[in-house]
Amino acid sequence: MDDPARMLRDLFDAAVEAADPALCVPRFLSDLSALSEKGRFVVVGAGKASAAMARAVEDCWTGDPDNLSGLVVTRYGCGVPCDHIEIVEAAHPVPDANGLEAAGRILEMAQSLSADDTMLCLISGGGSALLSLPAEGIAFEDKQAVNGALLRSGATIGDMNCVRKHLSAIKGGRLAQAASPGRVISLLISDVPGDDPAVIASGPTVADATTAADAIAVLEKFSIEVPDNVTAWLSREEAETPKPGEAVFKNADTRMIARPQGSLEAAAEKANELGLAPLILGDAIEGEARDIATEHAQLALSVAAGDGPVKLPAVLLSGGEVTVTITGNGRGG
Repeated sequence: MDDPARMLRDLFDAAVEAADPALCVPRFLSDLSALSEKGRFVVVGAGKASAAMARAVEDCWTGDPDNLSGLVVTRYGCGVPCDHIEIVEAAHPVPDANGLEAAGRILEMAQSLSADDTMLCLISGGGSALLSLPAEGIAFEDKQAVNGALLRSGATIGDMNCVRKHLSAIKGGRLAQAASPGRVISLLISDVPGDDPAVIASGPTVADATTAADAIAVLEKFSIEVPDNVTAWLSREEAETPKPGEAVFKNADTRMIARPQGSLEAAAEKANELGLAPLILGDAIEGEARDIATEHAQLALSVAAGDGPVKLPAVLLSGGEVTVTITGNGRGG
């Protein structure tokens, strides 16, 4: 290999391109013209890629420009200029006031829909923190504190989002509930193991099979202390999210437009072009980052010694959601 660093960069670029909203979004909106013929067409969304998704929607829009509007919230530094869809930047992974205000406005847009209207929801990784709107009686500061404790606890993304859903006025299918009887179309870019739509950004438009009791169990499992008002809310009937089979999802359509496995396969294809033997270890790897790193290193050493499942020159590819348990004052996310 003349330039291993360049090869790794090429593999990374191929993986990212496979999930590029400019390429993925148009393929799943071939019916955009028909969708926009009747009623209002409102675009909302949240996530680190959602502003780029909004730009892609505008680029393939062929309807009346005056009938395209909406609001998308993304992470600071991830904004993309749009002409008709407002882009708001907010904090991730711990929510801030910008995300709170944006989530409230998105919920109001959903509540304004009639049966003739369509809401296009653009969801990508990071959407859960960016779409933060506490449930009734829960202070925003309390929700921030719970979210921070979850991030430090070592909980999986599924466990974290279970709690987030039941403390939210917008997650766990509540956004689709608010939009009913309007039509809801969700375009999802997955960044979670298993590609479960209910886990991606805490599933704002997807039925939730978890319960408030599950959320309490997560808090107990990781010994997370929460304010009394949070405990009180989780014991109330109103804390339950909309469940599978409920009528509010009758007009909801979910489309998975990109997933980790697709990016790994794109990187593997590029590896073959470069003369490397690719080995995909999986797209749903979970566990402590230090443990996963050790396992990867051991396999790499085995391959280098000629004892592995692939012959040199080779590259190991994997995806998932590993956990870093913070024991001191961690920085970043």
